[in-house]
Amino acid sequence: MKDQVLELLPEIQELEDNDLRAKVIACWAEAMEYRDWTVEQLRSIPFTLLAENVKIGFIEHVRTCCNMGLAVNKVLEDAYGSRRTPVNRDHLIAGSLLADVGKLFEFDKKPDGTIFKSDYGKHIRHPFSGVGLAFKHGIPSEVMHVIAVHSKEGAGEKRSPEAIIFHHVDFIDFDLVK
Repeated sequence: MKDQVLELLPEIQELEDNDLRAKVIACWAEAMEYRDWTVEQLRSIPFTLLAENVKIGFIEHVRTCCNMGLAVNKVLEDAYGSRRTPVNRDHLIAGSLLADVGKLFEFDKKPDGTIFKSDYGKHIRHPFSGVGLAFKHGIPSEVMHVIAVHSKEGAGEKRSPEAIIFHHVDFIDFDLVK
């Protein structure tokens, strides 16, 4: 399963902390096993069920948001150096890659491949299941914070620099689709 996760999300290799990298892989592996998601399915399903005719795939969205977050961080570092609040790059990457992992619990599939919101997903949105999964695998609280506050559930909460960056890149991608 580790190879499948790395095939889907090569950005995991950007994590400098080997322990964190292993934990991110373990989260994805468990989420994939939950409904027997295949690499092909994860590449083909839409990243959101909140809009119609979504042409952007789930994995494509996860990877794009991670890379946009890294690009934003680089621009800020290049422009301001240490005059800005420092961003923990590993926490930004891990949070970006795990923010939507809970969708693998929130979504389900029909035999014909149609994706729909599961009964579980009708009660528990992906930020909550994502944090629960991350907690189970020993992901640092700073990363769980990014997962927890990236969506509407984080409105009104004080966000860390990593969470601010991810929240905005996620909504750039989402708002351009809807």
